[in-house]
Amino acid sequence: GGWLLLQNCHLGLEFLRELMDTIATTESISEGFRTWITTEAHPEFPINLLQSSIKFTNEPPQGVKAGLKRTYSAVTQDHLEVSNMPQWKPLLYAVAFLHTAVQERRKFGPLGWNIPYEFNQADFAASVQFVQNHLDDMDIKHGVNWSCVRYMLGEVQYGGRVTDDLDKALLNTYARVWFGEHMFSEKFCFYKDYVIPKGKTVEDYLQYIEQLPVIDTPEVFGLHPNADITYQTNLANETLSTIVSIQPKDSSTGGGETREAVVQRLADEMLEKLPPDYNPHEVKAQLQKMGPIQPINIFLRQEIDRMQHVISRVRTTLTDLKLAIDGTIIMSEELQDALDNMYDARIPKLWFRISWESATLGFWFTELLERNQQFSSWLQDGRPNQFWMTGFFNPQGFLTAMRQETTRMNLAKGWALDSVVLHNEVTKMMKEDVVGPPPADIGGVYIYGLFLEGAGWDRRNCKLVESAPKVRVE
Repeated sequence: GGWLLLQNCHLGLEFLRELMDTIATTESISEGFRTWITTEAHPEFPINLLQSSIKFTNEPPQGVKAGLKRTYSAVTQDHLEVSNMPQWKPLLYAVAFLHTAVQERRKFGPLGWNIPYEFNQADFAASVQFVQNHLDDMDIKHGVNWSCVRYMLGEVQYGGRVTDDLDKALLNTYARVWFGEHMFSEKFCFYKDYVIPKGKTVEDYLQYIEQLPVIDTPEVFGLHPNADITYQTNLANETLSTIVSIQPKDSSTGGGETREAVVQRLADEMLEKLPPDYNPHEVKAQLQKMGPIQPINIFLRQEIDRMQHVISRVRTTLTDLKLAIDGTIIMSEELQDALDNMYDARIPKLWFRISWESATLGFWFTELLERNQQFSSWLQDGRPNQFWMTGFFNPQGFLTAMRQETTRMNLAKGWALDSVVLHNEVTKMMKEDVVGPPPADIGGVYIYGLFLEGAGWDRRNCKLVESAPKVRVE
């Protein structure tokens, strides 16, 4: 009649199958017996065990109010009074606010963090313990060592999880702006109406938290208000995508063309338009003529290899899918995913993992043809006068190769790669106006394919303007 607790079961999936067999085949089990399993989400978790269980997910609450409320619900009065230093309670609240802010930014995707990090309660607990220890050891005459506090929060406690340089700079900015002697002044606020309350009991803080807004503006986290538009758009798209994915997938569509017939016709059309495979011997021979050790040509070889991988995967998937629809081979999970996504005009997961983002399957396939055209023309006809920048798998690698090439051309002048920086100039030329590469004395390359969001470009005056002209509505 006891409870069995199994933790981190994603590390022992084989045992779970044995566990399910044991439970299913045991003749008499006490009514008081329970098995509690903790696990990360895993695609190979036994589905029969998952379906027979009651699922409980413990995720951070949404919003500053809910986050602070959860944090202070776990704070006891003894913990609130563990230090008699006047800085303790404001610092505790500021760390709690920082903890909520870094978690809330995750919902904004790359706008919030370049890389999503799993900040958790352990980060908060370690930060609070550090603050407590620092105050206990503090020299009252010298006060709080803010450089130490900022470093520990921005670089160690929360920054220890961060691997991106810009994300690290963001965390250090939070620490610099929110932690300092200024945080104890009457005028200090995290954002308007988000201040550090003055309270003596946990109830005082909970009462203040209760009157915070339920929905927070992105400006609370240092983001532009438009960030919420992006978040809401992504959330709506994800919801609609989920709804579409769980729709019944019957073979018949009410007397019309079946799903399989639609996808088979689409597969035939795509196979007909799909570019031929690159011949590795021909690629090597062409690059040998162009200069195989030149950085730009090495970059081209890497891009062609990745494009060939995409072309091969698409051809194999489409060919196998046609055979599976005909009943020649078994319809695997990956082929079923390809069938469902192609019918819904979405990119199959198998292709998306090795390629690029696109709104629909049609746009994605058109871009495949255009990207391939750039590489094949470059390989056959030599270096182009201008480059479609957004048509590369690794645009940053292209810019690095261009810097390396420019540095080698100027070695006699004492140029070093580490000291070479990129300089950008928006020209007044259109794509069709470019008839040759930039002048040799200037160097560099012409690129196109970049776009502006929320603004337009005035070619005559070379400046940003409103994206649309004035419109009169009657």
